Amino acid sequence: MDLDIQCEEMDPSRWAELLSTMKSCKSIRLDDCNLSSSNCKDLSSIINTNPSLTELKLNNNELGDAGIEYLCKGLLTPSCSLQKLWLQNCNLTSASCETLRSVLSAQPSLTELHVGDNKLGTAGVKVLCQGLMNPNCKLQKLQLEYCELTADIVEALNAALQTKPTLKELSLSNNTLGDTAVKQLCRGLVEASCNLELLHLENCGITSDSCRDISAVLSNKSSLIDLSVGDNKIGDSGLALLCQGLLHPNCRIQKLWLWDCDLTSASCKDLSRVLSTKETLLEVSLIDNNLRDSGMEMLCQALKDPKANLQELWVRECGLTTACCKAVSSVLSVNKHLKVLHIGENKLGDAGVELLCEGLLHPNCNIHSLWLGNCDLTAACCATLATLMVAKPCLTELDLSYNTLEDEGVRKLCEAVRNPNCKLQQLILYDIFWSSEVDDELRALEESKPEVKIIS
Repeated sequence: MDLDIQCEEMDPSRWAELLSTMKSCKSIRLDDCNLSSSNCKDLSSIINTNPSLTELKLNNNELGDAGIEYLCKGLLTPSCSLQKLWLQNCNLTSASCETLRSVLSAQPSLTELHVGDNKLGTAGVKVLCQGLMNPNCKLQKLQLEYCELTADIVEALNAALQTKPTLKELSLSNNTLGDTAVKQLCRGLVEASCNLELLHLENCGITSDSCRDISAVLSNKSSLIDLSVGDNKIGDSGLALLCQGLLHPNCRIQKLWLWDCDLTSASCKDLSRVLSTKETLLEVSLIDNNLRDSGMEMLCQALKDPKANLQELWVRECGLTTACCKAVSSVLSVNKHLKVLHIGENKLGDAGVELLCEGLLHPNCNIHSLWLGNCDLTAACCATLATLMVAKPCLTELDLSYNTLEDEGVRKLCEAVRNPNCKLQQLILYDIFWSSEVDDELRALEESKPEVKIIS
């Protein structure tokens, strides 16, 4: 039995009712429920008396250090079997880290700890690292985003990595680490015995100077399958260095996030080589890079290679126009692997979407999720999109937000949704203006076809 509640105010009677339910739950989620330290006393008792409880999510609650103190009393009891603990944005400080260290040291069942968006600071996380180094600690996932860490944390992290072969995922995004610290971290990762699978370093003040060291991790750690360095100004020169590691035979990367990295079309030649030769690569995000049509055309050529297995491509806000749509369409008509295409916030226009739909309607195309938000579309392309919705049962998600479709366009989409052959599950229409009559039609459509969510 699971309890999953979000964004609900807890009055005493409701809380008492839930406590009774929690006694037999395997998973409890109480995100954004205005919980405080007093609720943690009760939760501590639940942890102590419910040995089947393995997951606890308490994100976005004002628990504070006092609340964690109460929680950890339950976590330290021999009957506790908790495996996954989420405490993101819970108003914790470095004072909580000593308590959490004792849990890490004493509780081998705990495999995931998510404490991002708390002001733990470098001093606090150094204390956590002491817990990580304890032989009893079997942690596999550690999430430390937005924890106000600085470069000084890396020595403690590297020491923990050396002694923790179980650690699989490390997220340090949105901390001001800088190049020197990231280089030091990467050298530690290359030497460490852990088989890291996920490394997230978004918005860490990285430039091209760090990329040779990150590349060394890629070429030395075949376990690494998920790398995110988005929101760092690595530029084309940094990307070229990363691609050396990505192209190494040892590299088994599956997910690569490079959003907002100051890349231009010049990077697309190197990226094309990766796309066409790295058969393990399944997901790439290039959002908010100025690739332009020439860069996109190079990527499309690579995606037509039989060895390209990419399933998800995110190229939102990349300076694309109608001119690249024929190349994208040709990929869609030959690449059977691609399932998710996020190409919104580009000036594709109606003519561009008409071209895309030629590829989307091809029997080889298996697109499940198509995002075309803010693409300068009008009602003129909606008849073709409606045809696509009916003809492609694999299409389950379509985003057309921030386009001037008006009543005429929205009515055409509604007609398609009514068709029994349409298997769409989500139609996303944020910031599209329509009349009250069309609004009534949309509400009636949701009632008649409840399996379809119309999000606006």
